[in-house]
Amino acid sequence: MTITDELFRRDGYLKECNAIVVRAHDGVIVTDQTVFYPEGGGQPGDTGWVLRADGSEIVVTDTQKDAETGEQQHRVSSDFDLPAVGERVTLKLDWERRYRLMRMHSCLHMLCAVIPAPVTGGSVQDGRGRLDFDLPDPVDKEEVTARLNALIAQDSSMQMRWISDEELAHKPELVRTMSVQPPTGSGQVRIVEFEGIDLQPCGGTHVASTGEIGRMRVRKIEKKGRQNRRVIVVFDD
Repeated sequence: MTITDELFRRDGYLKECNAIVVRAHDGVIVTDQTVFYPEGGGQPGDTGWVLRADGSEIVVTDTQKDAETGEQQHRVSSDFDLPAVGERVTLKLDWERRYRLMRMHSCLHMLCAVIPAPVTGGSVQDGRGRLDFDLPDPVDKEEVTARLNALIAQDSSMQMRWISDEELAHKPELVRTMSVQPPTGSGQVRIVEFEGIDLQPCGGTHVASTGEIGRMRVRKIEKKGRQNRRVIVVFDD
């Protein structure tokens, strides 16, 4: 199995990188390193392009991590000829889409701070996000919107650090999600902190400060079962 160096884990603002093809088969390109985030933790996989030395481009329609092998796979259309193993390419993100996903993912961390209840599910989409809370009591849409934008306006910085699996086991309160647990077993778990607002394990990509999120609006709050409230947020552009 090829272990791809996931550059985005350390710097979510990298828009492209040079890479070497280590495997190419059945509409999949695997490289030695990448800036493409694979679908996971509620965040969609990145899209973009593989640029070849001859000037041609291969469209990346999705990025996934193989569930069995953990292999990082750039999914491409079957209309393109795949590069050869050992070929040097440039991987280029659809940056505008990725940045919107970063803003939305960071917004959902703010929403966790506004509604301090266990999270039972969630998803990040392009221009829309949702979190499901284990919350029997109703919450007011306008109040949540106001509190959410107040936190965003603080322009608090984002910091990342790594803790051991053992440290996380001793601090279960860090894990907000009931439905998805942070990956353990590698020895380290990445912690994302928005200073003074939110602290939790997360492997996704985030903006450097909350001010980059921009104004948000709670579009809908739905009751999903006896003790579940679904909160849907969108950009208020």
